[in-house]
Amino acid sequence: MAALVLLIGCGTQGDKGPGIPVGPKWKGPTYRTSVDAKAPKPNPAGITIPTIDFTANPDALETRATLVIRFDTSGAKKATQPMDQMVIGPFDIHGEQGSLPSDYLDTADTGLARMLGAYCMNGKIKMKVAIARSSLSPQAADSEVTAKLLSDWLPIEVEFKNPHPKC
Repeated sequence: MAALVLLIGCGTQGDKGPGIPVGPKWKGPTYRTSVDAKAPKPNPAGITIPTIDFTANPDALETRATLVIRFDTSGAKKATQPMDQMVIGPFDIHGEQGSLPSDYLDTADTGLARMLGAYCMNGKIKMKVAIARSSLSPQAADSEVTAKLLSDWLPIEVEFKNPHPKC
């Protein structure tokens, strides 16, 4: 009889939640990026961007994205107002975790080395990288980049050895 009274007093479990608000599982940007702590040695192009790993919000996965690179041009010896940003063409994303494809980063290395070489830069280059929506235009203004970012900016410092140091 006591057990019956206890069950009657509980009510139905479906009427009320536990009273604890449930927030979103994922906070922050859609993608989180990281790099290997050890900086790679420059490749024949003169620079090597380290492997960029990502973890994605499983509820907001993208199938294609692009890499945006911003770099410090204070060491430029040529060009009065050098461009300080590169938008690399889109790449395919597969799954919630992974790395940017190595051939994609090789293409980014080559393009970045050409730009830095044209500015007669050499030595340590401070830059930051971010993943953005693939619809980002190659000459995107800051406002468009900000609107289409999928990750926070990740600071990186790399060594650039200008293969054509005729500056």
